[in-house]
Amino acid sequence: MTAEPTRRLVLLRHGKSEWSDEDDHERPLAERGRKDAPNAGRRLAAAGIVLDLALCSTAARCRETWKLAVGELPQRPRTVYEDRLYEASLGELLALVNETSDEVADLLLIGHNPGMHALADALAGEAEGDLLPRLNRSGFPTSAIAVLTFAGSWKSVEHGVARLVAFWPPHE
Repeated sequence: MTAEPTRRLVLLRHGKSEWSDEDDHERPLAERGRKDAPNAGRRLAAAGIVLDLALCSTAARCRETWKLAVGELPQRPRTVYEDRLYEASLGELLALVNETSDEVADLLLIGHNPGMHALADALAGEAEGDLLPRLNRSGFPTSAIAVLTFAGSWKSVEHGVARLVAFWPPHE
C-alpha cells in the first residue's frame, strides 16, 4: 500500500483595491496593491512553490493581482478564472477545492476575504510555530499568502485536515 500523496493548497488574497463608485466586481487595484502583488509572486518563487493550477476570482482586483504575481513565477500554471470564487463562503470554497482533480498536486486560489481567512483557519488542524495565532491576529490582509499541506485526495479536504506551513503578510 502506498502512502497518500502530499498536496499543497496556497491561498492568495487579492491586492489592495481602489474604493470607488464602480461596481464592486470591477474595482481595480490601488497603487499599494499593484506594488504588493508582484512581491507575492516573488515570495512564492523564493519558497520554491511550483503550482499546477490557479483558480482565480473573476473580480478585476483578483485578475490584476494574479497577472502581476504570476509574472514573477518561474513557471506559469494553468489558470482558470472562476466566477464562484467571487464572494464565496467557506462552504463554497471547500466545494471548489473538493472538485479539484487529483492530478493537481499544488493548487492556488486567488480570492477575497472573509473567505480566504475562513478557509485557512478551518482547514488548519495543525500549524507550524505561531502561524495560526499570527493568521488570526492579522485577519488575512490584502496580498497575504497562506500555504497549507495535507495528505490524500482533494475530495477528502474538510475542516482540520491540513497543516498551515507558511503565512506571509505582504509587509513582513
